[in-house]
Amino acid sequence: MIIVNITMTVKPEKYLELRQTLLSMIGPMENEAGCLSHAVSQDICDKNCFSLMQTWQSSNDLDRHLKSPRFGVLLGSKSLLDEPLQVQIHTVSQTKGMEAIQTARNRWS
Repeated sequence: MIIVNITMTVKPEKYLELRQTLLSMIGPMENEAGCLSHAVSQDICDKNCFSLMQTWQSSNDLDRHLKSPRFGVLLGSKSLLDEPLQVQIHTVSQTKGMEAIQTARNRWS
């Protein structure tokens, strides 16, 4: 599994334009092969800071997405930003859920 987090700080006067761009990407992205999840969030303290979080099944799926016209639109929005995109790509080999919390809490009880 691959997790991608892209953080963008928009120029205040370009806020609506970037917001529209991000919203236009969400629906179509869920139909892309290998896209497990995606979400856009806005910083609670700085309304001009957005994060785009994506989870991909494989690096091939992510590569296909990165080469897509849709991702090209996101890259083209750099003129709307106060600073360059911050991109983090994480490869995950194991995922745990609530059972990890229960195991850890029982260990210390």
